[in-house]
Amino acid sequence: MKKFQDIAGRIVATFLTSALGIIGGASILGDISVAKSAALAGFAACAQVIERLARASLDGKLTMAEINEAFTGKAKPEE
Repeated sequence: MKKFQDIAGRIVATFLTSALGIIGGASILGDISVAKSAALAGFAACAQVIERLARASLDGKLTMAEINEAFTGKAKPEE
């Protein structure tokens, strides 16, 4: 349950950071509403993370290292 809560919270944060990042660009274009472009950016970012999580869980296990890698896009360096 802890992993699920962590993933859900981080997916919401991913959506928000991606959506907020596109708002300025959408206002420049003018053809697409700000809300639509923000939603599109947020959903696209979440879809990438969910795809990475799905690939990592194909073996039936999902470790915290795999979760972190899915959100950051890179593996944590080995110590």
